Amino acid sequence: MSSATPDDGQPPRRAGLVIVGVVLAAVLFAVAYVQWRQHRLLGDTTQFQNDALSWSFSQLETEHLRLENRLDTALRNPAPNDAEQLQTRYDIFVSRIGLVDHDRARKIMAGHASFEPAMAQVKAFVAAADHYLGPTPNAPLTPEAMRELLTGLNSLDVPLHDLSLGASHLLYERAAQRNALVRQQSQLSIALTASQCLLLLAMAAIVVRQLRALTERRRRLEALATSLSQARVEAESASRAKSVFLANMSHEIRTPFHGLLGMMSLLQDTRLTVQQSGFLTTAKESAHHLLEILNDILDVSKLESGKLQMATATVDLLQLVSQVDALMRVQAQAKNLTLRFEVAPDVPRWVRADATRVKQILFNLLSNAVKFSTRGTVRLSVSDHGAGLLAFVVADTGIGMDAATQALLFQRFVQGDDSTSRRHTGTGLGLEISRNLARLMGGDIAVASSPGVGSTFTVVLPLPSVGPPLADTQAPAMAGGAPQPKLHVLVAEDHPVNRAYMEAVLDKLGHEAVFCDNGEGAVRALQAQEFDIVLMDLHMPVMDGFAAARAIRAMPPPRGSVPIVALTADAFQESRDLAHQAGMDAFLTKPAHLPQLREALQRYAGKPGAPAAVGTRTSIDAALPIDGASAEAEAHIDHATVQDVSTMLSPERYGELLTHFFTTHGSALTGMRRAVSTDRKDEVRAAAHSLKGAALSLGLRSVADIAQKLQTAGPHASPAELTSLLDALDSHLAITHDVCLRLQLMPPAPHHLGAQTAGVT
Repeated sequence: MSSATPDDGQPPRRAGLVIVGVVLAAVLFAVAYVQWRQHRLLGDTTQFQNDALSWSFSQLETEHLRLENRLDTALRNPAPNDAEQLQTRYDIFVSRIGLVDHDRARKIMAGHASFEPAMAQVKAFVAAADHYLGPTPNAPLTPEAMRELLTGLNSLDVPLHDLSLGASHLLYERAAQRNALVRQQSQLSIALTASQCLLLLAMAAIVVRQLRALTERRRRLEALATSLSQARVEAESASRAKSVFLANMSHEIRTPFHGLLGMMSLLQDTRLTVQQSGFLTTAKESAHHLLEILNDILDVSKLESGKLQMATATVDLLQLVSQVDALMRVQAQAKNLTLRFEVAPDVPRWVRADATRVKQILFNLLSNAVKFSTRGTVRLSVSDHGAGLLAFVVADTGIGMDAATQALLFQRFVQGDDSTSRRHTGTGLGLEISRNLARLMGGDIAVASSPGVGSTFTVVLPLPSVGPPLADTQAPAMAGGAPQPKLHVLVAEDHPVNRAYMEAVLDKLGHEAVFCDNGEGAVRALQAQEFDIVLMDLHMPVMDGFAAARAIRAMPPPRGSVPIVALTADAFQESRDLAHQAGMDAFLTKPAHLPQLREALQRYAGKPGAPAAVGTRTSIDAALPIDGASAEAEAHIDHATVQDVSTMLSPERYGELLTHFFTTHGSALTGMRRAVSTDRKDEVRAAAHSLKGAALSLGLRSVADIAQKLQTAGPHASPAELTSLLDALDSHLAITHDVCLRLQLMPPAPHHLGAQTAGVT
């Protein structure tokens, strides 16, 4: 994409826009000020007009003349009612004096010199006239008194006439001034309005230009977003291809690689010369180093794709630290280092954690501490950090690091010494993996170091304290108590492999079981006879486990109060809540091993109305011996489940279940492909759920993972996405089938079954 020129769709300079805005604001302020002045002027004009001072003086002068005329008439032509008429004219005259004798009139007439003397004369006349015509006259109105009053009125002719004319001229002059000011303000307002219009036009032009520039930018951003979206799709496709490649290469590399390690171990037990033994030791060390690199790369790939999940369980922290001590002590002794492990007294023994990942973090940190220390001590101390947090501190007396090295410490493929002559080897992935694992668990790793002094790594993890596992607290009571009575168990399970698995487990526990393949069958079976407990799958055809549980709870007791335990591969919280609302008493996730089933049967069988509880499967921190074959199967087989089921049912019975599984799901995969082609996504999800449950029960880890993805793909997944997942499922079924054969977990399939197991061999 070529760079744009300054005038090509670019917004105007900010300074010009700011200047126009400032000028426009000033003009608007000036317009507002002018409008305010006009308002004040109009208000003043109205006020003076309302006063009508000129009219008041004119009225005063008129009433003065009328009073004067009335006195003159009374003297020349006396009449009986003269006194009454004079009194009336006098009262009117006095009332007109009040119209001009006030503060506003004085303020207006302040520039007229005769106002105050004239008003003094008027008041003197009123004071004299009040003796005869006032509210309380004290002298009779005789002809002599009338001549005296007429003389006083005559003396007021000139002053009152001057005041009337002066008020009229003064008010006229002020009105003229105000009119001139209003015209001036109007002219200024017109000029400001014209300026405002021009500025608004300029602003509009700038806005239009800016909108055009923004439109051009939006087009460019949309084009860039389209390119980025396409690049993201390509990157995701490349990431998926990388993940598939790594999974396949992991299988392909581990198979001959562990065979190589096994042959080296066998060769080491034969008679060798000293030189041959040295060669073989070097070869084994190189092979183990290569295996560590491969494991690191696979862990990084899982962390990138978000497929690495924590498997939390109740863990004996003291035992975990002892295991780390036993494995690291050999390396420390080989370098004559002192290895110390310290656990504070307030650290809880039993915590909730993923033991495998915690040990992986500690192994990485302790291995680095031993690797970069030539003398002194390597120490691991565990302390309570408060609020359910535990701190694991790994300190050494090694070479240490400067600030620049620490800044690069957790970057991928970066080592403290990246020179070609460095003394220590490695991928540079261990610390990054450790920090990502710690953050995935809700914690973090910090480092403090100085060159020549040593380094201290502090891992803070949220490991809440829990009670000891149920098996430990109840084992003595179970061993010394009476055997559990035989129970009549109803099992609702739609998958044939799961039914066979549950039949074997319940037979091992000595219970009698009745099986049905959907919820409707379970309801009919319970209507026909009584059971001690119901083990209910949640997702089944015809009627699911939720509806079946509600139908059972609607029955009258005792059948309606039979304990119901959900047994499903769906471990989502929503399903747990729905199970609780449907009236189920407990919730077990597949695979439910013998200890969990025994505990659930003991707790709920024969105890109707027990409070509803939601249980979870306790992971077993056990594994098959780590030889070449089992390490090869790590990505596909859950060793704990395999060992548990093999021990519980016998290896032969477990092998029969595996054979049944692979024989059944060749056709199931074909059915799912047919459902995808006809857009029946609900059938695909239901079949994937059944497949996941069976795979979990048998310990087929990778098959269960792919089935989980198929189940959660949702109704909006495209046929291409579902087909891609089905291809991955087909591949993992084949790989897992091959692994089970190599581990001798199942007998080789007879030749006539080759067509049925196609795609899984």
